[in-house]
Formats: sequence, C-alpha cells, structure tokens
Amino acid sequence: MSKISVLFVCLGNICRSPTAHAVFQDKVSAQNLDHKITVDSAGTGDWHLGLPPDKRAQKYALARGFDMSDLRARLVVEEDFNQFDYILAMDHSNFSNLRAMQPQNSACELSLFLDYSHNPLYSDYQEVPDPYYGGDSGFNLVLDMVEDASEGLLAHIKAQL
Repeated sequence: MSKISVLFVCLGNICRSPTAHAVFQDKVSAQNLDHKITVDSAGTGDWHLGLPPDKRAQKYALARGFDMSDLRARLVVEEDFNQFDYILAMDHSNFSNLRAMQPQNSACELSLFLDYSHNPLYSDYQEVPDPYYGGDSGFNLVLDMVEDASEGLLAHIKAQL
C-alpha cells in the first residue's frame, strides 16, 4: 500500500498550515507511522514564498515541543490535487480557492481541517482563525485547535490503514 499523504493549506503558509504540518507530523512520528503517512503544507497566496513560518507561530509551537523551523512557505499547485490524498483548508476562503483550483479528475479529499475536531470547545468554530494580525493568545488558540483536529484526523486515517 502506498503512503497516505496530507496537505494543510492556509493563506500565506506561515502561521496556521505550518503549525498543522508540524503538529500532525509530530503525532504521526510519535505513533511510528512515518512510513505510512507523509505531511506537507502550502498556501493559496504567494506573499511569503520560501520564507520560514512566522516567528510567533514558531515560538508558541516550540514551547509545546513542535519544531517547524525547517519548513518554508510554498504555493499550492495543481499537481497537489493528484499527489495528496487529503487537502485540508484552514478556513472557508481557502477552501473555496482550493475547490476552484481542483481538477475534475482529482480524487483527493478536500475539506476543512476542523471537520476532524471532536472537542466540544470548538463546536462553534468551522475555521482555524488566522492569528497573524491578532495578539499572542491567537497563536495558542490555533495550537489548541490544531492539536485537537490532528488527533481526529490521525484516528480517521489509522482506521483506513
């Protein structure tokens, strides 16, 4: 069986999607599933191409043991829809952009990342909020949501292995 591949997508690929990438990769590695699951992240906007994640996102992630310093922003490309089994958008706007890009023959599962959250604390949320223009608490909220949805996504994928 080939590896299951997961792509996390936000706008600039410097806050939410690299956070999800790092957290989910950590959870995959902790369960010794690196040989079965690959993880990546990308953005729908091209403002930060080649740059590392936002310093605040890195700081708060590292405080929880998630290192994303080696990640670099990249743009979603059409080939991603054939390369990845799951493409997970952080919000409705990015989901709409991805849906518009998705080739008709693509078999990937395109959905909102928080669809995999099972924590009642986040039941009022459909989107992972963008912390870029907010205060520090926004980065912690993103991490809380991402950790929860990562658990749900991993359980979903493991059920299919």
